[in-house]
Amino acid sequence: MVRSMTGFGRAQGSGAGLTFTVELKSVNSRYFEFNCRLPRGYLFLEDKLKAYTAERVSRGKVEMYVTIDSGEDNNISVELNEAYANAYIKALNTLAKEYKIKGGVKAADFIGNSDMFKIVRSQIDEQAVTAAALEVAGQAIDKFIAMREVEGQKLFSDVVARTEDILQKVEFIEGKAPETVAAYRQRLEAKIKELLEGASYDEARVITETAIFADKVAVDEETVRLRSHIGQLTGLLNEGGAVGRKLDFIVQEMNRETNTIGSKAQNLEIAGTVVDIKSEIEKIREQIQNIE
Repeated sequence: MVRSMTGFGRAQGSGAGLTFTVELKSVNSRYFEFNCRLPRGYLFLEDKLKAYTAERVSRGKVEMYVTIDSGEDNNISVELNEAYANAYIKALNTLAKEYKIKGGVKAADFIGNSDMFKIVRSQIDEQAVTAAALEVAGQAIDKFIAMREVEGQKLFSDVVARTEDILQKVEFIEGKAPETVAAYRQRLEAKIKELLEGASYDEARVITETAIFADKVAVDEETVRLRSHIGQLTGLLNEGGAVGRKLDFIVQEMNRETNTIGSKAQNLEIAGTVVDIKSEIEKIREQIQNIE
């Protein structure tokens, strides 16, 4: 099954005494890009989450957001920075004495001074935290991929419908091409008769000129290759997986063959049909830009 490169997934779970919430979303990108936002103190998870995500996601710019709640967080304590406090109080006393400030040193004098205290966190069990984080991330990725597959199915249906329309137009061109050669021969014979005013002319020369023209406007090889490319395109779509880059290359080849048919077209109906095919190919190109 093909997948879109856009998607969203969210999961929440607990482990290692913590509650994890993982959200991820993605947009189109030629390659796999990953950015993760983590709380301070848990940055060691980033590389592990990136590697874990890359195992299941091949392309797309993925943004992951991880929040970690420790509840009451008994693992955190606040300690007085005694050396700093002693120096700070001494400086305040000196200031009060020097400038004859009354009232002495009060607790309010320390409010907002973050250097007065140290926040101490107990040692984190990185292995247990990593296991718990990856488990929740896996649940979020499951939902993320499920959404990508739903969007991918819509892309699949649209592209297949457009390839079927192109095949109908190719069939029309293949049927119309011989008429172009016949019409050319008729015009050539009529012109010769007009110029020679009824005199005899070399029938073999007319046949030769017609054959040369037929060779110039022949599109058999191009339509065969175009059909082959369409077959490869639908085959990859049915195969599924990370086929976006291959599809992009095939669409380029489809466009190349169509341009060649257009350059050889000596019939207004064929030329108009070529324009329609090019329009459908461009729409297919836009759609497969969203496929992983």
